[in-house]
Amino acid sequence: MEANTRSTGRLPAAFLTPGSSSFMDFLSDHQPAMLPGNRQLPPTQGVIEAPHGTTIVAVTFPGGVVLAGDRRATMGNVIAQRDIEKVFPADEYSAVGIAGTAGLAVEMVKLFQLELEHFEKVEGAQLSLEGKANRLSTMIRSNLGMAMQGLAVVPLFAGFDVDRGEGRIFSYDVTGGRSQEHGYAATGSGSVFARGAMKKLFHDGLTEAEATTLVVQALYDAADDDSATGGPDVARRIYPIVTVITEDGFRRLTDDESSEIARSILERRLQQPDGPRAALL
Repeated sequence: MEANTRSTGRLPAAFLTPGSSSFMDFLSDHQPAMLPGNRQLPPTQGVIEAPHGTTIVAVTFPGGVVLAGDRRATMGNVIAQRDIEKVFPADEYSAVGIAGTAGLAVEMVKLFQLELEHFEKVEGAQLSLEGKANRLSTMIRSNLGMAMQGLAVVPLFAGFDVDRGEGRIFSYDVTGGRSQEHGYAATGSGSVFARGAMKKLFHDGLTEAEATTLVVQALYDAADDDSATGGPDVARRIYPIVTVITEDGFRRLTDDESSEIARSILERRLQQPDGPRAALL
């Protein structure tokens, strides 16, 4: 295909022929080797050491959903990166948080963004939130071969459903199995601790401000017990990435907004190191 393009100076016929609205289907037909799941890995002995992203959390509130992630990537017992970004907009009304093998996860997100953009250009309309969640499920399933070799990608998908008028969260397993989560969800190495924090603090009437504080509280608790999760780093001015998705679209909190939330939590933790306590009754 590339040689033909260079010799004629024109796009190959495949680019000009109407076809599927799925960019992944287009690649499968014309350049299958470019799909991440189709790459052949050499035989390996032992576990491949690659940077891994860790904890992602999400919380719904009336009118939207908050998706957040810590900033640490680890490689075995080593901190590979302190300021990695793990939360990305998928389109105007949805976002993806990545956990697992960082390099493959970021590549998958970029392909997912392109998939949604391609569909919108071809069809003239956006996929439903359910449709987006299904497309991501298919992409995760295509990575199963690499996951079996220890290079898994397990994202968390959240968005505002314009048809229902509410925020929704979808979690996945390494096989691409998809589940809708109600209220809150977490994935990654610190997810057990983050989910425990959210379980005690979540309620149906959260405001947007309370929801953004809740996700940072959950990430703080995860970092407290999971060495692969990074908490707010005041010295380096590195704070969790917090995003909000409502009927107005995707919005990422500024560094000043994130730092204000983190600093207020740190001040309160000086009095209560284990964080806020839920009522017994």
